[in-house]
Amino acid sequence: MIPGFSHRRQFKDLSEQEVLALAISSEEDDGRIYSWYAQRLRQDYPQSAKLFDEMAAEEDEHRVRLIEEYRRRFGDVIPLIRREHVAGFYQRRPVWLVGNLGLERIRDEAARMEMEARDFYLNAAKQTRDAGTRKLLGDLAAAESGHEATWQNLLQEYLPPSARKAEDLEAHREFVLTWVQPGLAGLMDGSVSTLAPIFAAAFATGNTWETFLVGLAASIGAGISMGFTEAASDDGTISGRGSPLKRGIASGVMTAVGGLGHALPYLIPDFWTATTIAMIIVFIELWAIAWVQNRYMETPFWRAALQVVLGGSLVFASGILIGSA
Repeated sequence: MIPGFSHRRQFKDLSEQEVLALAISSEEDDGRIYSWYAQRLRQDYPQSAKLFDEMAAEEDEHRVRLIEEYRRRFGDVIPLIRREHVAGFYQRRPVWLVGNLGLERIRDEAARMEMEARDFYLNAAKQTRDAGTRKLLGDLAAAESGHEATWQNLLQEYLPPSARKAEDLEAHREFVLTWVQPGLAGLMDGSVSTLAPIFAAAFATGNTWETFLVGLAASIGAGISMGFTEAASDDGTISGRGSPLKRGIASGVMTAVGGLGHALPYLIPDFWTATTIAMIIVFIELWAIAWVQNRYMETPFWRAALQVVLGGSLVFASGILIGSA
């Protein structure tokens, strides 16, 4: 047997008692997830938090109905069976992964959860012969199917267009300040600051491997430096720029990526082939920076392009001149 899978049961092999126990634990888990989303959003997005509070309350109501049905048929002792105990059963993504992806991603995840719950109740209803249990599971499947309408009603109640627009604008602002701005600064620093040492090493040595090592060291060193600098510069409490860890990661990773983009071509043994490809990548990097500035920072594209390309060209030329000296 494959390690880690030998303990799992097939859904079709579960008894009716186990199906009800699984439904109870699933509703409990979903209610806790919605409550966590509400807590996560309450400070910055209070209207969306109310929406998830309502959904958590509805999941709790479903759980109570399932427990009552279980007691009617099987007594008070409910066996522990969870989603991860059933092979091929749908899994919930860890809340910290979804929560870090922003407001719209959390809303999409909630919609996906409701569809998966509906499919579960439809399949569970097919496996029971008890009329009362079948009716309850069918009712819950219908409730989950009707959650699209419920979701829209809750959106209208707690998130009218004006409130939703305000929350979406705040989410966009948080995304820009936490990820885009430090990532862009890192990409600019990594792409531009490593041009001189990499191309100076290339034209000074004519050796692609040595040039690659210089580029690798410069990129990783710059990434570590920028990451720590960004994380230590502002804890986000007053400025509202978000988690210093997230900003540090964005800045550090993009700095390293910016430098490695034109260092990696020097893994090619032929000097002029590697240098030509590196130059093309530099051109792409600089235009990508200008596009991000225009897209997220609302900088006019041609002004951003002029600033980035001019600055990058000067650094690039200085590297070639020093390396050729």
